[in-house]
Amino acid sequence: MRRLFVAVPLPTSAVDAIVELVAGVRQRVPDADTVRWVRLDGLHLTVRFLGPAHESAIEALSAVVDNAAGARPRFEVAIAGGGSFPPAGRPRVLWLGLADGSDALASLAAALAPRLEALGWPREDRPFRAHLTIARCDGVKAGAAAAKALQAAAQDLHVRFEADRLVLFESLTGRGPARYVPLHESDLAPPTATGSPATPRTGDTIASEDHPTRAGRKGALGTT
Repeated sequence: MRRLFVAVPLPTSAVDAIVELVAGVRQRVPDADTVRWVRLDGLHLTVRFLGPAHESAIEALSAVVDNAAGARPRFEVAIAGGGSFPPAGRPRVLWLGLADGSDALASLAAALAPRLEALGWPREDRPFRAHLTIARCDGVKAGAAAAKALQAAAQDLHVRFEADRLVLFESLTGRGPARYVPLHESDLAPPTATGSPATPRTGDTIASEDHPTRAGRKGALGTT
């Protein structure tokens, strides 16, 4: 079984800005290393968590990603502000928020839902909440201080980028933070002069995690 999810990856410029922010937060928080910070080289905005899936499902899931991406135009994302879940007491998750792009991400999640349901994944009961996970505290003592420091540091944060891809990722867990390996990616459609998506493009299957070359275009399956 492979632990999968669908997400929009952050470009290098956005990652660099957040790496700098997190480094400053960690320097200001005693025992910051007791907080489980995510791998910053794999920052992404989760659109749908899938969980354990058989190898045989990857081709069909890739087609679902192709269909959802091809029917949605690229969009602007602005990362701004920070907080925690829950917002008071001992936080479990530290996050950065979105000033722009939440509606477009929710639209992608909605486009995935019926096709995933047809493959056996039930629809999400909870409303979609776009955010960028930075760390998991799980009640550690330093969590509250880290949440306060992150919120203060993120007050002036404003990182903009164009979301241009939807990616099927595998989460590899073990020693240290989880590592995220792209299995299949599909370009979001460029907008036309009228603002509607152009003709959907098909996606790319990643050949391997060690050699992430493109293994040729795969035709999009299903309907948009």
